[in-house]
Amino acid sequence: MTQKRQRSLLNRGDEACKILKEHLDKGDIIRVISHNDADGLSAAGMIGKAISTRNGQFHISIVSRLTDNFIKKLSNEKYQVFFFCDMGSANLPALSHLHGNVIIADHHQPIDSTTDTNIIHVNPHLFGFDGSRELSASGAAYLIIRGLEKSLASFALVGAFGDMQYFNEFIGMNRFIMEEGIKNGSVQTHEDLRIASRYDEPLYKALAYTFNPTLPGITANIEGSKEFLEKIGVSYAIRFQDLGAEEKDTLKSELIKINPEIFGEVFTDKRLPLTIRYLSDFAKLLDACGKNKEYGLAIGICLGEEEKSLEKALNLQRKYREGIIKGLEWIKREKPKKMEHIQYIYTEEKALKGVMGTIAGISFSLGLSDPSLPILALSRMDNQVKVSARATPKIIERGVDLGKALRDASSNFGGTGGGHDIAAGAMIPYRELENFLRLVDNIIGSQKKES
Repeated sequence: MTQKRQRSLLNRGDEACKILKEHLDKGDIIRVISHNDADGLSAAGMIGKAISTRNGQFHISIVSRLTDNFIKKLSNEKYQVFFFCDMGSANLPALSHLHGNVIIADHHQPIDSTTDTNIIHVNPHLFGFDGSRELSASGAAYLIIRGLEKSLASFALVGAFGDMQYFNEFIGMNRFIMEEGIKNGSVQTHEDLRIASRYDEPLYKALAYTFNPTLPGITANIEGSKEFLEKIGVSYAIRFQDLGAEEKDTLKSELIKINPEIFGEVFTDKRLPLTIRYLSDFAKLLDACGKNKEYGLAIGICLGEEEKSLEKALNLQRKYREGIIKGLEWIKREKPKKMEHIQYIYTEEKALKGVMGTIAGISFSLGLSDPSLPILALSRMDNQVKVSARATPKIIERGVDLGKALRDASSNFGGTGGGHDIAAGAMIPYRELENFLRLVDNIIGSQKKES
């Protein structure tokens, strides 16, 4: 049964690739619209790279969400084909009015599965796969462009890492892509420490910047990281790659005592520069670019313009990580406010707004929030509130679906929302915040009862 569903999804990707090839053969410029997170940026960069192998042309726009005004703007453009990544499944009626072919590579739950003849819709949910665990938007895009260029599987896995779809293994279509990547040499895997920035940060910072998996007492704690390394007799001011074999063994055994998940399967693409060779590091760098609205920088790195882009991106990442550390310190001080079925954090501070979703997710494993309750991170934006909601796999097992909860609750107050069961977002009017929280709390309670 799974093989049949997989074959059907691959066939849909091939259909989309055929349309893409036809437009490239005619010399049409491919209009690419993608999301501004690591998954969306990786997807857009991968598509651009694949088109370049055919000497084709493309025009990429990166947006935070697909608004009616933006779709209206697209309808006035003269392109013959539009390629949407990490968005589009919730906008099928509006996209059907675009002039020309529409290709959608998305992994969010579709509101409607019926499409007009000008739309090719590649979405795992349509074929019985889970878009929050088994295939990212980059993965969906890869299933389309693999007919042009099969050497880009690593970019699909970068998107999966960015979308937090790796839980000690890849499953579903992500696993299919991983195996195809290993077979054609674009992905390598081995067992190693899963620490951040091993090639470009001193070891004490690399450990403090390791947010997934977390290292209690070390993650987000620069001084704690230094003290730990001094205590075990390992040099803290040099990079991980410069450690001797004995020091690496000591570090490995001591870190495993803190969190066994710190050692395990890692994935690389040896064609990439050292700094982003580990795919999880590449995903983190794209995430930092996205959070800082440096979309051109991210796409440039994906397209191979590393020399002029990487150092700037690494500096952005350092600042972003310092923001995460400050945000986690803030949560520790303020503590989430609890309701019956949810908990939430709220800020009006500009410095915190860019990291709220990230720190909400990390807070569970650092013991800064209740792991039994979904957390909503709320950031005031003038008369609006941006909502980023996060859960854990155990919470989801109890029937919680944050994407549905936020979509239904926000629509009651003139807002918009949606996403996945484990991570979702919304925008709502500030004046309705208390009512919104009460409704989300009720919806989450109902979801748990129904399960």
